[in-house]
Amino acid sequence: MLENLFYYENFFVIFADFVNALNLKSWHFKTPFSYRKLIPNRRIMIETYIKLIAKGLNIPLKSVRNTIELLSEGATVPFISRYRKEMTGSLDEVQIGEVKAQYAKLQEIDKRRESIIKAIEEQGKMTDNLRKQLTETYDLTVLEDLYLPYKRKRKTRASVAKAKGLEPLARFLLDQNKTNVKKYAENFLNEEVEDIENALQGARDIIAEQINEDAEVRNKVRYQFERQAIIKAKVARGKQEEAEKYKDYFKFEEPLKKIPSHRLLAIRRGEEEGLLRVSIVPESEEDVIYRIEKLYLKNSNEASQQVKMAIQDAYTRLLSASIETEFRNISKSIADEEAIKVFVENLRQLLLTSPLGEQRVLAIDPGFRTGCKVVCLNENGMLLHNTTIYPHPPQSRTQETVAKIQNLVKSYNIEAFAIGNGTAGRETEQLIRSIQFNRPIEIFMVNESGASIYSASEVAREEFPDYDVTVRGAVSIGRRLMDPLAELVKIDPKSIGVGQYQHDVNQTALKTSLDATVESCVNSVGVNLNTASKHLLTYVSGLGEKLAQNIVTFRDENGAFTSRKALKKVPRLGDKAFEQSAGFLRIREAKNPLDNTGVHPESYHIVEQMAKDLKCTVNDLIKNPFLRKHINLSKYVTKTVGMPTLKDILKELDKPGLDPRGKAKSFSFSPGINSIEDLHEGMLVNGIITNITNFGAFTDIGIKENGLIHVSEMANRFIKNPNEVVKLNQTVEARVISVDVKRKRIQLSLKDV
Repeated sequence: MLENLFYYENFFVIFADFVNALNLKSWHFKTPFSYRKLIPNRRIMIETYIKLIAKGLNIPLKSVRNTIELLSEGATVPFISRYRKEMTGSLDEVQIGEVKAQYAKLQEIDKRRESIIKAIEEQGKMTDNLRKQLTETYDLTVLEDLYLPYKRKRKTRASVAKAKGLEPLARFLLDQNKTNVKKYAENFLNEEVEDIENALQGARDIIAEQINEDAEVRNKVRYQFERQAIIKAKVARGKQEEAEKYKDYFKFEEPLKKIPSHRLLAIRRGEEEGLLRVSIVPESEEDVIYRIEKLYLKNSNEASQQVKMAIQDAYTRLLSASIETEFRNISKSIADEEAIKVFVENLRQLLLTSPLGEQRVLAIDPGFRTGCKVVCLNENGMLLHNTTIYPHPPQSRTQETVAKIQNLVKSYNIEAFAIGNGTAGRETEQLIRSIQFNRPIEIFMVNESGASIYSASEVAREEFPDYDVTVRGAVSIGRRLMDPLAELVKIDPKSIGVGQYQHDVNQTALKTSLDATVESCVNSVGVNLNTASKHLLTYVSGLGEKLAQNIVTFRDENGAFTSRKALKKVPRLGDKAFEQSAGFLRIREAKNPLDNTGVHPESYHIVEQMAKDLKCTVNDLIKNPFLRKHINLSKYVTKTVGMPTLKDILKELDKPGLDPRGKAKSFSFSPGINSIEDLHEGMLVNGIITNITNFGAFTDIGIKENGLIHVSEMANRFIKNPNEVVKLNQTVEARVISVDVKRKRIQLSLKDV
């Protein structure tokens, strides 16, 4: 099986490109050549990767090997996790994503190793021992440490001293066997070296640089930083007033290994804004220097004193700054990873919010002075009508608004209201709830974060070229209620309003994780092939933007798809794209009922054989749970189809076409609370969780300011992660424990409620 990995000469380069391009849905190898001609070292290298990944992630070798092969063949993470469980040992999306990321990382390390070896060889300084050290490590830090003495440098104090011929004096001092230091130094006096002190200073500069480039020394210093590093922050001189929001960090210090990610990112932001001064230092500088001295001090004489001075200089001038930078980067990466995890989890929960489904919706984008924009949408989210109402000050045309709303509800057979939760949202909700209709109509408050971003986007202009941004924004609010996932994929996830410090973390890593999350959510829910927009189809496994557009164009020109097989008629949609995408696309009312399930077309013959064995039709098998109970799955196990796939097939037959997200439920805020001034300690309020961070959950309680439920106020037990207790869009009843009107802060609690 692994032979396929070596079928093409450019495998390494192409695969690296693949794993770095998250949105790449399908790709092809280049430059075929004979497997027999493959350089054996490459086979060894790939096997080394597989072993390292398997050990690091605690995953069986076979699972890693097969996962890498599937990825190399163009399979996507959702497809592999869903339809290739037998090959991977039922690895989930997270594990497959980790294999993918680790493979790419190891390749990048090898690229860097190759570059380092080449650079040292060009200098003619490669030794057998150095080559062995370079080739045996997969630690990038170790590689860089080994390369440091050979790295081309700009002019340094040590290079200047070497140019003056002081290197022999440095070696003499390091030897530490003789005491006539000054007398020996006289041998190096010349026009460039004026006196003994200049000679000794130059020698110490050479020694200091050598110490700085010593891999063992650097590891000793790292060890002390790892154990003892303290992050310190203080307000920048003269910035006290401007830095008020960072007041908690005006005189701050905390062990680096204990600082929470949100606190570190806040401090870093304050530093970048020039409001805070930040440093990372070991708890005891003396301990660090003592460990270096143990490596370099051999005696106690004049030469040893010179070396001791060089050690102090090496640490103060070179090592401390270099290692501090390393730990700044390491701690930032860890904080980024934590923040991205929070963002990803929030985004997943938001995208998987329960939809209202196919109902006629009247959506309102509220406002005061400019009025409220109203749109009416049909069951498929198509715009039927738009208008503007002015129920609030300064116009206050309440009676006119009521009559217009009643008329729209009747004319367009409206089944639900979607009201944006921004400015004037609560007032608009109260007005709608006061209107009498001739039948029950559900009323929903919809989080409108990012709606304005969408309304001004190219996507919105493409969908509604003849309407302005206010209409587009209202349509987005209505569609978010009907199908949050389908609408939110059109917006940059960073604009949706969840997560913490999303603009401070590594943007490439953030985009990678968010794109993967969107893709995962789209494929876990499935997509209606005949109603999905191009933007939603783009995230379906195996498609991408071009194929998504081709599908929409084909659908517009030829009408609705009647079967999954018809996908093969779409221009440029080949067998590989069909294989990757078909299982995630649904066709309602299809002639073959399996086309509306998550059963992959490659497994249709299994279901058909089950029906044949039970002497019934596939339709009967789907509709009759009693029949399914008589299926002996072991009868259908083959070399390529195992129990995991067969069990998944049965699950799909149990719920064909069923949306796994459930259905949206309406919610009402507590009456009589219209502003922060209406709150007081001890009162109970209804709320909706709008954002979750590591330190707590922000909650919309129907006013402009969100309340914070700190993690310590979520339960009468220790809570490490707020997600243990609450989820995004969850409705809660909370107690107000403090109100700071001046700072507009509301503290809530779920304890004993």
